[in-house]
Amino acid sequence: MDAEPGSTVPRRQLGRYLRRLREQAGVTVKAAAAELECSIQKLWRIEKGAVPVRGADVKVLCQRYGASEEMTQALVALAKETKAKGWWHSYGDVVPRWFEVYVGMEAAASRLRMYEPSLVPGLLQSRDYADAAIRADQPGMGDEERRRRVDLRRERQELLARSFPEPPALEAIVCETVLRRDPGPPGVMARQLAYLQKAGEQPHISIRILPLAIGLHRASVAGAFTILEFPSEGNERREPPTVYSESLTGAIYLDKSQEIEAYEEVWVSLAASALSEGDSAAMIASLIKELNRSD
Repeated sequence: MDAEPGSTVPRRQLGRYLRRLREQAGVTVKAAAAELECSIQKLWRIEKGAVPVRGADVKVLCQRYGASEEMTQALVALAKETKAKGWWHSYGDVVPRWFEVYVGMEAAASRLRMYEPSLVPGLLQSRDYADAAIRADQPGMGDEERRRRVDLRRERQELLARSFPEPPALEAIVCETVLRRDPGPPGVMARQLAYLQKAGEQPHISIRILPLAIGLHRASVAGAFTILEFPSEGNERREPPTVYSESLTGAIYLDKSQEIEAYEEVWVSLAASALSEGDSAAMIASLIKELNRSD
């Protein structure tokens, strides 16, 4: 099984889940390799996402690890994508909607850089703001489903407070319009701004505002995106950086060098135009005062 060209995202995420299932089941690498009748090196390459994987092999490993039928089906579906030349994950298509690939990648990252022109980034949303954002996106969604979505968003935020492994560095550049847009009901935005204010006090979180005054810029056409970087082993990267961008019907994952370079250039341009952390914090404090006066 030699590595094939194309996106490594599905391979890497499949490897993460298989490794996690193996460790939870208390199965050694040697025992898992014996189950597949392959070498230990081959199993390591599967878990590192270095090679595409057959669905039949995934089934064998899931059975050995005692994975649920639902999880097994999701991982087999993901295995089918490991030979794709590019990867567009359309929710509810090949990979089940409930199987959130991005959430797993986010938890594995050591650094997250987020640009948001329309919303407060999910990792920095207060509960009320998250509820309002989901209401706007899915107006027909029932109360119980919306509550579960909000809970998931809040669970994701726990990675910023974890003690082990070290939480990822989060750098967010948010357009000023986001902070001036009232999501309703009354008081939601004031609480959200206070939430941002507190989050920005943490040493591994950087929140910077892109002011209205700069006009059009390099990311005006690109829309929201996240650049994820992953831990290194010695002087070598364990995984290449990945760009994630979401749309109404799915999400695109980019990990080719020329794609990363293009988004790196955009990020450098945004960082040069955004307010400093100190000036951004001052603007947030000023906006809180404005909202409190209007109340």
